[in-house]
Amino acid sequence: MRGNTDQIPTSRPYWEITPLQEMTQEQWEALCDRCGRCCLHKICDDETDEIYYTSVACRLLDINTCQCTDYPNRLRRVRDCMTLTAKMLPKINWLPPDCAYRRVSEGKSLPPWHPLLTHTPQSVISAGASVSGRCISERQAGALEDYLVTWPQESASPCP
Repeated sequence: MRGNTDQIPTSRPYWEITPLQEMTQEQWEALCDRCGRCCLHKICDDETDEIYYTSVACRLLDINTCQCTDYPNRLRRVRDCMTLTAKMLPKINWLPPDCAYRRVSEGKSLPPWHPLLTHTPQSVISAGASVSGRCISERQAGALEDYLVTWPQESASPCP
């Protein structure tokens, strides 16, 4: 007997079968690996539009755990904080190459250290994909130009 093929269970994970713009809020949030790299300050050259990355983190980022200390209120507390959406992804040029949002939007798989695959948030730190131990809070930093780095735009190691 034939049934509705839409009802056939799949063994593929949701991020491989659900378009980003159709994900639930819970699915969208789980896709974030919590690396903290998007919470680092960036400098944009107004003449060339080139992005320069710094090792200076937003004041709300816990630089050890890579978690926002006030995620629900971050948009009110931090002027340039933004809510990332699927619609924005094609226009954003500063997400790390192994960011899950970027990778899924480009039709790529998640990096092997991603918590959705490893079932532990520690894998992000173990793989060197996070800002943990590599940045300073904006509360302690001086001029952003003194903290220019390239590692936020580099891929992390492939194995957790």
